[in-house]
Amino acid sequence: MCGIVGAAARRDIVPLLVDGLRRLEYRGYDSAGIAVINHAALKRLRAPGRVAELAAQSAAERLNGQTGIAHTRWATHGAPTERNAHPHISGDIAIVHNGIVENHEALRERLKRAGYTFASETDTEVVAHLIAEHRKHAPSLFAATVRAIAELEGAFALAIVSARDPDAVVVARRGPPLLLGVGEGENFAASDVSALLPVTRRVVYLEDGDCAEIRPDGYRVVDARGTAVERPVHVSELSDEAVALGPYRHYMQKEIHEQPGALANTLEILTAASSLQPGLFGAEAEPLLRAASSVHLVACGTSYHAALIGRYWLEDVAGIPTVAEIASEYRYRRSVADPNGLFITISQSGETADTLAALEHAKALGYRATLAICNVPESSLIRASRLRFLTRAGPEIGVASTKAFTTQLASLFVLALVLGRLRGRLARDAEQAHLQALRHLPAAMNEILAIEPRVAQWAARFATKEHALFLGRGIHWPIAMEGALKLKEISYIHAEAYAAGELKHGPLALVDAAMPVVAVAPTDTLIEKLKSNLQEVRARGGELYVFSDKGAQLAESDYVHVIELGAHAGPLSPMLHVVPLQLLAYHTALARGTDVDKPRNLAKSVTVE
Repeated sequence: MCGIVGAAARRDIVPLLVDGLRRLEYRGYDSAGIAVINHAALKRLRAPGRVAELAAQSAAERLNGQTGIAHTRWATHGAPTERNAHPHISGDIAIVHNGIVENHEALRERLKRAGYTFASETDTEVVAHLIAEHRKHAPSLFAATVRAIAELEGAFALAIVSARDPDAVVVARRGPPLLLGVGEGENFAASDVSALLPVTRRVVYLEDGDCAEIRPDGYRVVDARGTAVERPVHVSELSDEAVALGPYRHYMQKEIHEQPGALANTLEILTAASSLQPGLFGAEAEPLLRAASSVHLVACGTSYHAALIGRYWLEDVAGIPTVAEIASEYRYRRSVADPNGLFITISQSGETADTLAALEHAKALGYRATLAICNVPESSLIRASRLRFLTRAGPEIGVASTKAFTTQLASLFVLALVLGRLRGRLARDAEQAHLQALRHLPAAMNEILAIEPRVAQWAARFATKEHALFLGRGIHWPIAMEGALKLKEISYIHAEAYAAGELKHGPLALVDAAMPVVAVAPTDTLIEKLKSNLQEVRARGGELYVFSDKGAQLAESDYVHVIELGAHAGPLSPMLHVVPLQLLAYHTALARGTDVDKPRNLAKSVTVE
């Protein structure tokens, strides 16, 4: 969601702040702003739209300063207009904010009675005035912020500057991520380490409830109780090259093509392994996994589709009862918990608010064994879970997830194998066959990427459509769901996915010559059933686009288009069959001229409920 960058230095930090915002554009936003302190005076610029507009405005006004904050906003309270854009100001104080202040209305009324005037519709402006009110009696901006955040309810990451404290940037975190960057004679703050790569790779991850102050000559941190604490300094492994676009037109295309490498990195631990060990999931894994009586998978969006596929594997390979659930729904129903079960959360960022809340709810219900499958080693989700598996996909910049999804699937399959072995359900020869198939997976995916030109030809026809239907059966039904999600996310074509056997129970009414129907058709045990479903589509005049395996024996015609992907990959087939669906969505969006990496109304990391 919103991106935050802050800096306290002895040089002009405006170029650094603007560059940091550019590096955070992938998070999704609709306006941008910056506030700096120069000669003990506060200067603010804001612009609806892209960071490029803010950069041009900053250059035109020759904005400069040595202390400052900058922000990209994803609208929650109030429309994406200049007056609602961050930073918000109260007197000589400026603030930027990611998250939602749930008690903002009560605070607003109190502050109005105290004489404060509101210029925006945002909850953030309430925090600016609240800090200003506390600053009247506090000795510093830092002290005023500590007092103010004690009154806030909800989730937030804040960065604040004040002309009365011209060398300091104060930050606070409850929920959304925030980190400090440690430099030489200058220090920084940001939502994401990628924003700081040009200036430092030494970072301090703030814990939930922390409040910190950075100055050119150092920083300090207090915890939620106001006690001074030392947080460890980490050296980020992320490189500038890892977030560079390279020869690709968009990050999404780059990340689709990075999937073989991402899978190889994720599965590197299996390179020389003769068997799978529970320790892959943490030091405590063996007793916790061995004792698990069931599995509960919880996630959002694309990660939820990974959970649905994981359910098939866990029940088939490990023979363990498994449910998969949308995180945003889980904690709002009266559920029956299994304290002896394994509770699994899946997230690319590890900061998804709904998923984090689901984890805390599960703990409150008595779940003791918790496992996070995540791409970010220092994320909140990883730190809150007893067990973890890092997907090692590398930075994913495009809003529509691709390589994070396939590496999540690889992680879930490895988990199914480990649980199957612990439960006596996986024979030695079967384990060896699965390990060999996993090792071959990157090469198999490279072969599938070679069909991109043919998929692009299909996409040219899709670009004129407004609706599409995706079909799959069994474990490939969630892959159809993922394909539909990708198409609607970035091309804005309405797409739905159904288990193909459900066609005759309603969706068949939609089928006509104007609605393309995409089918995921591997040569598994359900292929003949799926062929019958496809005949139902053709009988109603529908045009079919089918991704099959060799040997599927699907005849092409003017209205039946088939691309064969290679030999059937057995249980790993979903990881291969999703790739052409990603390519179809990408090239359709390209043909329609949409903003592929930054689709409208969406954010990469959804850190509010």
